[in-house]
Amino acid sequence: MSADWVEVRRGGYRDSVTLMRVSRLLSQRAGVSAAMTAMGTELNLEMLARMGFAVPADAGPADLVVAIRADDGGLDGARDALEGLLREAAHAPDGGAPDGLLGAPPAPRTTASAAARGEASVALVSVPGPHVFPEAMDALDAGLNVMIFSDNVPVAQEIALKEAAARRGLIVMGPDCGTAVVCGAGLGFANAVRPGPVGVVAASGTGAQQVMCLLDAAGAGVGHVLGVGGRDLSPEVSGRSALAALAALDADPGTGLIVLVSKPPAPQVADLIREAARRLDTPVVFALPTPGEDDLTRAVEKALKALGLPVPQWPRWPAPAAARVPAGRALRGLFAGGTLRDEAEVIAREALGWDLEARGHRFTDFGDDAYTRGRPHPMIDPTLRLEALAGAAGDAACGVLLLDVVLGHGADPDPAAALAPAVAAALRDRSDLAVVVSLCGTRADPQDRDRQAEALRDAGAAVFASNAQAARHAVALVQGPHPQDGGTGGSTR
Repeated sequence: MSADWVEVRRGGYRDSVTLMRVSRLLSQRAGVSAAMTAMGTELNLEMLARMGFAVPADAGPADLVVAIRADDGGLDGARDALEGLLREAAHAPDGGAPDGLLGAPPAPRTTASAAARGEASVALVSVPGPHVFPEAMDALDAGLNVMIFSDNVPVAQEIALKEAAARRGLIVMGPDCGTAVVCGAGLGFANAVRPGPVGVVAASGTGAQQVMCLLDAAGAGVGHVLGVGGRDLSPEVSGRSALAALAALDADPGTGLIVLVSKPPAPQVADLIREAARRLDTPVVFALPTPGEDDLTRAVEKALKALGLPVPQWPRWPAPAAARVPAGRALRGLFAGGTLRDEAEVIAREALGWDLEARGHRFTDFGDDAYTRGRPHPMIDPTLRLEALAGAAGDAACGVLLLDVVLGHGADPDPAAALAPAVAAALRDRSDLAVVVSLCGTRADPQDRDRQAEALRDAGAAVFASNAQAARHAVALVQGPHPQDGGTGGSTR
């Protein structure tokens, strides 16, 4: 028989990524049927209510809410595990003493007091969206550039913050900036890449990661990745941070070339950015996964040529057996990265026709807000996408499954551990089904790109380091004739 345990910890703030990880690890424990650790925002309280938990009515956004449903044997163990997970998350990264112990100064209580302690140049803000503005403004007033990991920040506040940053000669990265690299240090969902002369301005998190990883695979390197938030190139925000980031990288003596990555920008803003880029001394390559533009892989190849570097054969791991997909079957794209999904869809539309949906082809971004409200991002928790994979594999109309796997700090520590068995099960039941995986990562990532690729290949998938090449291969399987998985020269370099 299961029982519920709910606790509200007043003022017990933890960042959302940490809490998503704790929720997932608790949910995987034996005897636990449901678990959620979250700040008591309105959305999270609604989610807990839908899960059937009774949460005290006075829980608020500044409170940490812990809810676990487990059988008699699992509840005590889950509660003990929770304490360990939260302690681990709160452990000082430098191993310092607790506040005030042995003369150690107490932890700062404000952004300004923290900035006054050292030589930081960037503040990372990860609080619920409605509380971002004062914290980010505090950081700007303290002379810090700001990376806003949080989403759900009103656009008017975003504009106000970016205008305040411009007056101070600073940059606001975000809101909803999931990836950045500053002076070689990765922030958010960043990959481990070698240092080098390329700077990236990114209005797309996974788009930036794909560019970073391909550059690393080519032996080039990245000095800075300045994420600007998904709305920066919208008509309202009008590229305020992108323009500031371009100017900052142009002034950086270590940056020899800039790549600008974005989801489809507003046309008038794209024109504004291109005109600004033409005035820079540093060459700029555009990576915009839209019709008529270079895809991410081709933009990286153009950047390599501009730097005088050879374009390599991008790493790929051919499937163990050539796929045989009957004519007329559909392509289903199940993605964690929005820009990777957009790029794959554009490639598919150009090859298969613009009426993809009418022909049964579908591309889904499981990182979209519609799927992540109250749930971890699929780069952290694959549950929803695994369910969709099983459903698509059970649909006789589906002939090819195209998935992305995004590695790096903050992402699932071993995505192949769950995905490879699901791929193997799908292929075991369907001899007329093919699985193609776009794997975005590096050898130096905590998950080890090559180890992940080999596990997915051994499960039966064709694996590509280039998302564009993965998409074209998936399209070719649907079109026929059927090429050998991965084409010539399969590499694991």
